[in-house]
Amino acid sequence: MSKNYSPPDYAEYRFSLKQGMLACAEGAAVVAMIGYFFYRSWLACVFLIPVFGFWVREKKREEAKKRRQELSMQFKDLVLALSANVKAGYSIENALQESYRDMELLYSGDSPICREVRHMLRGLENNVVLEQLLYDLGVRSHVADIMQFADIFLIAKRSGGNLTEILEKTAAVMEQKMETDKEIQIMISSKKMEQKIMNMVPFMIIFYIGTTSKGFFDVLYHNAIGVAVMTVCLFFYGMAYLLSKRIVEIEV
Repeated sequence: MSKNYSPPDYAEYRFSLKQGMLACAEGAAVVAMIGYFFYRSWLACVFLIPVFGFWVREKKREEAKKRRQELSMQFKDLVLALSANVKAGYSIENALQESYRDMELLYSGDSPICREVRHMLRGLENNVVLEQLLYDLGVRSHVADIMQFADIFLIAKRSGGNLTEILEKTAAVMEQKMETDKEIQIMISSKKMEQKIMNMVPFMIIFYIGTTSKGFFDVLYHNAIGVAVMTVCLFFYGMAYLLSKRIVEIEV
């Protein structure tokens, strides 16, 4: 087992080189589009650098959310494996060792859950109790289900509760929530596509009118009043963009 693993905070995300380059390229394209369509000036791009920073930050937030969802799904399978192994007669610590092998078969050894289980197994070797390791994962994951499981597990261990029953019920609840979330995402998938299309409509309108009626928008560019009007329009467009993103981000 690798000893170089540093447990991550799942609220944060670090781009790989490829992801970072792609996010920067997309951010630069967005800034260039706004600078051209709203101001007809490449110099405006300098003042739109905060938009670039916002875009990259949003991409990091989206990737962090995807990683938390992936961890939550994999953790549910870990709980199911733990339940089966405890039912087979293993102690919870040995059940974790056996469950790691199951996770390697289900997911790659480089998956988030396999990394976390390896970290917990190393902790057990260093006499750190499993309750503390699970609680640490719950705090770092920022996933409510994992945090709640860690709390329940801690209480069950201290009070001598039925771990097998707790593991089974926890896995069932997590699976039900994931199924509900999946159904919601399917239901709003068309709305998400509509939202993306609507985000492009202002640029399409400006491009169409500017192409078919040359000079129509000239009064809005390269003068103080025009810049002020377009800045107000950009502000409301930004608010509408943020509102539309929040509307379609439904979590169970």
